[in-house]
Amino acid sequence: ATVVRLLQFENHWYSRHTRVFICLATLYFCLASQCLGISYVKFPRFSLWNVQQMAYSLIEYRSQIVSGTLPKDDLVELKKKVTAKIDYGNRILGLDLVVRDEAGNMLDPDQTSTVNLFRAHETASRSVDDRIQEEKVDTVHTYSLLMNLKNFVCNIGEDAELLMSLYDPDQSEFISENFLVRWDSMGMPKEIEKLNNLPALFTDLSSSVLMRPRLFLVCQIIRVGSMELKEGKKSTGGLRRPFGVAVMDVTDVAHGKTDDEDKQHFIPFHVAFAASGSSDLFACLLAGLFVTLKLLPGDLAQVRKDYPHFVDRSTAIVRKMGFPEIILPGIVRNDFYITLVQGEFDRGKKKTPKNVEVILSVHDDNGTVFPGAGYDGISEYKSVIYYQVKQPCWNETVKVTIPIEDVCRCHLRMMFRHRSSQDSRDKSEKPFGMAFVNLMRADGTTLKDGRHELIVYKVDGKKSEDAKVYLGLPATWSDVEERERQTGKQFHHTGAIPVTKDSFQITTLTCSTKLTQNVDLLGLLNWRSNPEDLEQNLQRLMEVEGAEIVKFLQDTLDALFNIMMETSEKDTYDTLVFNALVFIITLIGDIKFQHFNPVLETYISKHFSATLGPKMCVVFFLLLRINVLFPADCRDVLLPLVTDQLSGQLDDYSCKPDYEACVQLLSTVLDHLDRKDVVRVWKNSVTGKLKHPGHYLACMTAILKQMDDMHYAHYFNTFKTRLDIIDFLMETFHMFMDLMGNVFPADWMVMNLVQMQVFLRAIIQYSDVLNKFFLEPAHFNKPLWDNYFLLTVAFITHKTLQLETFSQEKRTKILNKYADMRKIMGFKIKEMWNNLGQNKIIFIPAMVGPILEVTLVPEPELRKDTIPIFFDMMQCEHNFSPGRTFEKNELITKLDQEVEGGRGDEQYKVLLEKTLLEYCRRHRYLSQSGEELALLLSSLLENLLAYRTITHDESPEHRMSCTVNLLLTRYLYKLRDLHLDCENYTEAAFTLLLHAELLEWSDKPCAPHLIPRDGQHQWTQQELKERLFQEIICYLDKGKMWEKAIELGKQLAKMHESHMFDFVELSRLLKQQAQFYENIMHSMRPQPEYFAVGYYGLGFPSFLRNKMFIYRGKEYEWLEEFSGRLLSQFPSAVRMTSTAPPGTTSLNCADIQCFTVKPSLSVPHQFKDKGVPEQILNYYRANEVDQFQYSRAFQKGEKDKENEFATMWIERTTYITAYRFPGILKWFEVKSVSVEELSPLENAIETMESTNEKVSNLVQKQACDPSLSINPLSMMLNGIVDAAVMGGWPTMRRLAFFNDTFIQQHPEDHERLEVLKQLIALQMPLLADGIHIHGEKATEQLKPLHNRLVTCFHELREKVERQYGVVTLVRCQMQTQFNPKEVPVRVRTLRLLSEYFKNMTYVPRSEESVFKPNIDFY
Repeated sequence: ATVVRLLQFENHWYSRHTRVFICLATLYFCLASQCLGISYVKFPRFSLWNVQQMAYSLIEYRSQIVSGTLPKDDLVELKKKVTAKIDYGNRILGLDLVVRDEAGNMLDPDQTSTVNLFRAHETASRSVDDRIQEEKVDTVHTYSLLMNLKNFVCNIGEDAELLMSLYDPDQSEFISENFLVRWDSMGMPKEIEKLNNLPALFTDLSSSVLMRPRLFLVCQIIRVGSMELKEGKKSTGGLRRPFGVAVMDVTDVAHGKTDDEDKQHFIPFHVAFAASGSSDLFACLLAGLFVTLKLLPGDLAQVRKDYPHFVDRSTAIVRKMGFPEIILPGIVRNDFYITLVQGEFDRGKKKTPKNVEVILSVHDDNGTVFPGAGYDGISEYKSVIYYQVKQPCWNETVKVTIPIEDVCRCHLRMMFRHRSSQDSRDKSEKPFGMAFVNLMRADGTTLKDGRHELIVYKVDGKKSEDAKVYLGLPATWSDVEERERQTGKQFHHTGAIPVTKDSFQITTLTCSTKLTQNVDLLGLLNWRSNPEDLEQNLQRLMEVEGAEIVKFLQDTLDALFNIMMETSEKDTYDTLVFNALVFIITLIGDIKFQHFNPVLETYISKHFSATLGPKMCVVFFLLLRINVLFPADCRDVLLPLVTDQLSGQLDDYSCKPDYEACVQLLSTVLDHLDRKDVVRVWKNSVTGKLKHPGHYLACMTAILKQMDDMHYAHYFNTFKTRLDIIDFLMETFHMFMDLMGNVFPADWMVMNLVQMQVFLRAIIQYSDVLNKFFLEPAHFNKPLWDNYFLLTVAFITHKTLQLETFSQEKRTKILNKYADMRKIMGFKIKEMWNNLGQNKIIFIPAMVGPILEVTLVPEPELRKDTIPIFFDMMQCEHNFSPGRTFEKNELITKLDQEVEGGRGDEQYKVLLEKTLLEYCRRHRYLSQSGEELALLLSSLLENLLAYRTITHDESPEHRMSCTVNLLLTRYLYKLRDLHLDCENYTEAAFTLLLHAELLEWSDKPCAPHLIPRDGQHQWTQQELKERLFQEIICYLDKGKMWEKAIELGKQLAKMHESHMFDFVELSRLLKQQAQFYENIMHSMRPQPEYFAVGYYGLGFPSFLRNKMFIYRGKEYEWLEEFSGRLLSQFPSAVRMTSTAPPGTTSLNCADIQCFTVKPSLSVPHQFKDKGVPEQILNYYRANEVDQFQYSRAFQKGEKDKENEFATMWIERTTYITAYRFPGILKWFEVKSVSVEELSPLENAIETMESTNEKVSNLVQKQACDPSLSINPLSMMLNGIVDAAVMGGWPTMRRLAFFNDTFIQQHPEDHERLEVLKQLIALQMPLLADGIHIHGEKATEQLKPLHNRLVTCFHELREKVERQYGVVTLVRCQMQTQFNPKEVPVRVRTLRLLSEYFKNMTYVPRSEESVFKPNIDFY
């Protein structure tokens, strides 16, 4: 509508603002198509460019209409063109077909009979189909390049010729003919009326040509005048001399990357200095050409039809040198391209080489030479002259066009002449040499393409120009070799015409659709001339190259069918002809020639030269046996012809039908119909191409439309028994379901709506019949009611009636004319369901799915009216089968399937929950169970909708988050696949473990919901569980979770040992466990980092918004890398710098909080209070954890500048997740958060505790593995005993926790001070062990460092033992009487102390100590 209103502006607006309109109209057109969800898959060639061209055409038509100058008849024709263009555009964009009368006015379905309406649809559709078929055949592989020469700037001073052509620099070959423009000495085109507008269309360019790596536009400038530019008046004129060249790279234009027809490209001109003779060459350096370029889809005929404003009669047509990619039937071409390549000429008596001019002419009869496209032919062509060059290289191509019937009598003659620069001398110069070549060989084939070395004969008298004399001589040196081979005699150079020492080469290219270079193919085409060779020619046809056959496809097929028809009385050639047909059609099916399929279709439908007779049935039989003819396009053409032939043969009483051939053909068709991959297309072919189904449906619709209630009542009264009524209704229900939308095309919207309107009225009539005859228990018929409900559901959900998918304007028109037929049918479904009474229970759960489909239709009133049927089903189950939950299970299953298929929305979720809760809460017995079901369905629907929304999200983490909320069996496997794609093997294992835990170790069969969706095998629970365990163990192994793999392996081994008695598998499992134990102790296993992530603000999905999660990082993934990966999923989000939750001011934004947290170790009970190797404990430091801590230091009170540690407190936040890590996800939501503060003393205890633990772990590793590097140990020891860092004793002393002031002020910390003191003393024996190991492993280079460490350690130990006593580690284990509960310190500290106190003795220095330790403590 917007486009039409724009078109209604005045003419002056059109003339001034055409381009603005085109941009606006095209943009609007494409935006509208995007809003409609139009897919271009069916028409891949359609693009914005096509819309633009259609808009151009409509504007052109409009300007002609409003001009008021057209005669009435022309105006009517033009209006038909406009409506045809609009209908074509509607089809391309997937819009509805508009039906019109002969005057172009839209038909009103109320005022038009149904049959006439159908015929109008059929006529309009056929017209559009023909247009699309034309484009499909004509332009799918062909393009044209429009070039317009605007100006040529160069002051030559003489006449000039510009020869423009396309050139491939990589293959060093010209692609097209030359476009010739003649320029006069004044610098103007000789056709002055074409000033600044010299268009040329380069045609027949295939996609393979355009997609070459490089493509150039080359312009050769030939000067026509004297030998030298500034010679006098007595100089020779009319000589063609090379002057220069201009080259432009047009690759981007050919590839479609540049498309601006108004942009003028400047091509600089390069002078051929050696040949120009110009003294004013500087001016030529600024010379060049100005051209515009535009790529147009289609061949010449298509471009002329689609772009008349670009291509008119004045446009020169420049053909490709060679055949186009597709040669359509009916196209006739007979061109010879002759390229003068090079020659070598003896100077003779001259001191300098000759200035050779080649004169090309055609003899005998009316052959024509074309110097270039754009000009008429000439009688002779004169080459360029190179000044005093002994071996001139011309590379000039000319086209020779000769009528086909004259080719056999024609030959080419080249005369060689020396041209002098002085006119007086030049007149006396005669041709010194002559060469010729026949265009057709003695065997009837044309001259072979390629290079030919011609014999140059001496011109001596009139004999040299007498064709009767020289045609008897060999033309090429290859002919000489052939003659010598045949005669055995050597060729004599002295004959009637002497042979010179000169040499000359040409190349030829034949482009003929009637003349072939293959003698075998020629023999077949001319089979009537030599019928005795027919059998041999048919056999040799299979040896001809495919490229040669497709050039002459129509002629070859005509010849084969003519052979069959004209030799019908004999069976001699039948098999050979059939084999030839099979060969040709199989050839077309080859991928190399598949673009000739449209040619074959066109031939079959329009170009049979022979009259089809009885044997054609056998031909079709063979054609149908070839698989290549069963693509849809070929089938659509062949099957109507097949049926016509069958009916014609069987109805022909003039002669005896060939029943055997007919039955063979029919059997083959039926056999192919039975194939699954053909049935659908066959149906489309029959209903789309054979007109009967559409006609029958139109007639039936017209009859039903005219029937009123009385007609229906009278009709049903004609049935004698209820059984007859059942048969009729069953057949009718099935027929209606088959016919709804399966006969008329989708764009026949009016016809489809009329059909649905008539069907609606008929179904309502049939509803009354069901209520009258088949509702009572004695006559109730469940299959009949089943089919009725299925029909009504199919009616409501039919795509023709889904008004929400249409534009507002279209929706309004349909509602005004037809109303919403879905609501009418929905109300009828509810009425019929209520009429069932006690019979309702037999339709549960079968009707749950169909009713769900109805309720999911996005029409509010329909939903409100049909959702209560679910509550009614719940009542039926409660009243007739208490305890049954079939409806619940079916609802969950079907809801999952329907939402995944694209149905359902948020409004449906709200309405479903509200309606069911409203009905259930009013029911005495269903209030609780019904409410649970309503909330369950609402929650499931919410998760399903979220999953559907996020399905195509690029982030696998987001898809995992939604999938984990749908832990139905099939979603478990989707989650597993997501994990495997991300190489999250551990999480994939835990996901499958959820499924395995639902199974038992028993031989019970698996319930359907427990079997994987892709599983076809009928598993027992034990078989499936074992299979799952093996897969899980494999994933755990890849994820280095060997502890969990061992746990599952033990379960599996126990089953094989005690129940299955499969000792072979048991042996394998035990070996696998042994390897896992080995891996635990010796394989390197980096601990993952954990990160706390908070998503704050409305910019995040609902499943993330304002929530905090703990993420398990990947191996060697640190905070910066993790946060970068996280932010890449939310480009608009901002990373927070604070670890505190944000305030309300930032809730409208998208803020991400991300920081590292430490997992809290939870040692299994079997390891407590035991000396466990560090390799075992390391697993539990990062796995099987659900508590994480984040510590933040802050100053409390007034800061002590000399001792800042005395006022430094620690804020410790503990996060507890919903599930333990690792699990089915790499992240879990935080369920609880607690915060505590640690005093400076507690901080000091924890710091010493951590340091001692690190020293102990490192010493153990070094002691257990001598191969480890000593460097980490060196660094740690040096940092503690020398630099006084990392929490060593000197740092703690500066804290001044042990002075009298601190003790008096903090009496409650007495026991904590004692713990700190003991930790400091404990560090000494640990350091001693470390120093001892370091000394054993230290190299000579490290001896100085070791000595320094020993010295510092002795000083440090002396101070510590003097103040805090001596702790000595011994080998014996002493009994401890220490009760950890007596000291209020953290369990971790007590565990660490008890572990070491079992292996040491303590010697106090009471007189020097502040405290007197109790020996019983240890």
